Amino acid sequence: MKKLGISIYPNHSNVDDDKSYIKTAYKYGFRRVFTCLLSIDGDRELILSNFKETINFAKNLGMEVICDINPRVFNQLNISYDDLSFFAELNVDGIRLDLGFTGKEEAFMTYNPYNLNIEINMSNDTKYLENILSYKPNKERLIGCHNFYPHRYSGLSYDFFIKCSKKFKKYGLRTAAFVSSNEATFGPWPVVEGLPTLEMHRGLPIDVQAKHLFATGLIDDVIIGNAYASEQELKMLSKINKDIITLNIKVEDTTSDLERKILFEEPHFYRGDVSEYMIRSTQSRVKYRGHSFPPHNTRDIKRGDIVIESDLYKQYAGELQIALKDMENSGRSNVVGRIREEEIFLIDYIQPWEKFAFTEWK
Repeated sequence: MKKLGISIYPNHSNVDDDKSYIKTAYKYGFRRVFTCLLSIDGDRELILSNFKETINFAKNLGMEVICDINPRVFNQLNISYDDLSFFAELNVDGIRLDLGFTGKEEAFMTYNPYNLNIEINMSNDTKYLENILSYKPNKERLIGCHNFYPHRYSGLSYDFFIKCSKKFKKYGLRTAAFVSSNEATFGPWPVVEGLPTLEMHRGLPIDVQAKHLFATGLIDDVIIGNAYASEQELKMLSKINKDIITLNIKVEDTTSDLERKILFEEPHFYRGDVSEYMIRSTQSRVKYRGHSFPPHNTRDIKRGDIVIESDLYKQYAGELQIALKDMENSGRSNVVGRIREEEIFLIDYIQPWEKFAFTEWK
């Protein structure tokens, strides 16, 4: 099951604020928490006490908690990879290895008696995963998560992200990546210019970032990297359909009630005989054959426009289309809406026979 997640950083916050954020996120359907234990600088007992209190609060709500760790902290805490009891006592569901071992250790760790998930770094194009798999891990306990990048322009390129992610999906492993709140103010490091996995996401509306990750078909869990996202952002993410690309559209004033019904109430899928100019959803023309679709708003068509054919197009009347390219309007095609500008690129992810939907953007 695909999940939404948040991040908390007890080293840089206080317990009450973290609890409040977790409670709000839970209200909006978030079921995963990422936290970070990459350094134990300061009062070790106080830091660990705060971690436990916050983690227990999330766990009592039924949320899954993964803790980021690296070999240096293993040494600081005098923890061995063959004894993960410390993390069981911390009450986390798994540990993320920011920096890994040799492959043998990771495989061994997946057989820990506490049923902790071992999450490994997805943001590399080495043979790291294959090396772990060569040591016959318990794949039920092996999952992956990309990095996030606080420095502007340092995030992953899209092609590299896809290449790395495909490796994990090839082996059927659960995957995760980060999006960035535009309201949050901190993360685990002093520099925070957003905390996305993909550089192209930095500064985009948070729901568009998440829609994109889900649309790739390669990411199961989407986590907000920085803290604290606003309640409005949490609400926006809660409304996302994780399984079907759902586009926010601005409806034209001239659009009829019947056309609105087709837009928002009828199921849509990309007809299989592909055109480079449009995505065609044709069932509405069958269902509403004989209904009237008078011509209106027959301006020239731009990429990202939503069209419903008018009566002047005879047997095509009532057919819905998404414009993939700019097109001259014959005067017979009704432009009934337009996709929110930041989301137009998502139409390239809709595949033949794939379902899609619309929500109204006001």
